Amino acid sequence: MQSQSEQPVWFITGASTGFGRELAEQTLRAGYKVVATARKPEQLSDLVKQYPDTAVALSLDVTDQGSIDAAISDAIALFGRVDVLVNNAGYGLAGAIEEATEAEYMPVFETNVFGLIRVTKAFLPQLRKQGSGHIVNVSSIGGLIGMPGWAYYNATKFAVNGFSEGLAAELEPLGIKVTIVEPGAFRTDFLGRSGVEAEARIADYDGTAGKTREYFHTQAGKQKGDPVRGVKAIIDAVMSPEPPRHLLLGSQALTRFRTRLEQWKTDLDRYEAMTIGTDFPDDETSVASASDEVLAGK
Repeated sequence: MQSQSEQPVWFITGASTGFGRELAEQTLRAGYKVVATARKPEQLSDLVKQYPDTAVALSLDVTDQGSIDAAISDAIALFGRVDVLVNNAGYGLAGAIEEATEAEYMPVFETNVFGLIRVTKAFLPQLRKQGSGHIVNVSSIGGLIGMPGWAYYNATKFAVNGFSEGLAAELEPLGIKVTIVEPGAFRTDFLGRSGVEAEARIADYDGTAGKTREYFHTQAGKQKGDPVRGVKAIIDAVMSPEPPRHLLLGSQALTRFRTRLEQWKTDLDRYEAMTIGTDFPDDETSVASASDEVLAGK
């Protein structure tokens, strides 16, 4: 991160709605420089008008490498650097695994996973050149816990988490930080414009994925999470001296993940003997093999 005398430059994907829009607004109010991107940048024109010296809106389609390269080039040309990259663009798909078609679920992967990877990779040379920076990848509690009716969305967010963990390990020695944000249910447009529903409906899944569809239609605007407070938490985490690797947002996410951790611990303890029993016995052969690996630097 830059010194206190210099305001950091934020680059935000998916900034036209939801967390992305709120994040752009709060960072601009804080006096930071912001590159707000969206497929329709005209939706951000009011921010540019309000903050002409610190805000710029750029067109960005995370599924198009040319669009990514152009946006990053323009951002660097305008501000000279980018200190915080926020990979926020993404959306959900509600429906059972059997119900959703490839034409419905592949675009979710293209945006949520491959789009995030494309943008991140395109930024890495610049961040390495700076020797600093912070990548914030917006995942979900659905990237830690699978749920009926969200399996394809879960798969994309689990992928984001795995990618981000590996990314963090590679970048830490280079002075570049990574934070994975995992919100629970927040009052964004996730259940509106940022989500789609599988067209096919199979009655056998009404008690599982069907409940998710009901939630999709009835809970918009009723979620417990406050986007304003959630975004403030993200900014506070990024600006803190020791940013977290994982940042859960909302009491719902925290409660659900703690419950899942307890379930995992129960399984680990119950099947510990079975787990350990899959190793080779501690005989001379296995000991020698382990010693050979140590000597070989493995």
